[in-house]
Amino acid sequence: MLREFQAFINRGNVIDLAVAVVIGAAFGQITTSLVNQVIMPPLGLLIGGVDFSELGFILRDAAAYASVTEAVEAGAPVIQIGAFINTLINFVIIAFAIFMVVRVYNRAQERFAKQVVEAPAEAAAPPADVALLMEIRDLLAQRQS
Repeated sequence: MLREFQAFINRGNVIDLAVAVVIGAAFGQITTSLVNQVIMPPLGLLIGGVDFSELGFILRDAAAYASVTEAVEAGAPVIQIGAFINTLINFVIIAFAIFMVVRVYNRAQERFAKQVVEAPAEAAAPPADVALLMEIRDLLAQRQS
């Protein structure tokens, strides 16, 4: 069983997948930071000084809390519209980045396939015994005609 597991791990696909997961997690953190600290503050300023992290509805005892963040920390029921907008923008950025990678990959695949079609492989020479049999067949055909 240990050898089977080792063979499974040593396959290229598993290692590639592990690398993709690690890079994807790091990329997710980068895009989250980009959205929260770079995109949303100027967007909030343009909209009229809105802090998207404080955008939401406190569903119970709204007057008891000074902010949405305070209500969330206290465990009050809150609909966090701002956090949802941040997550939505984060998703769009990640989806677009993945789309671009897949697009580049597909174009490379198309170019590779086109090169393979343009340069067909030469027919391999038949093995020696087959060549000998073909020669005998041709000689017999000449004798009969």
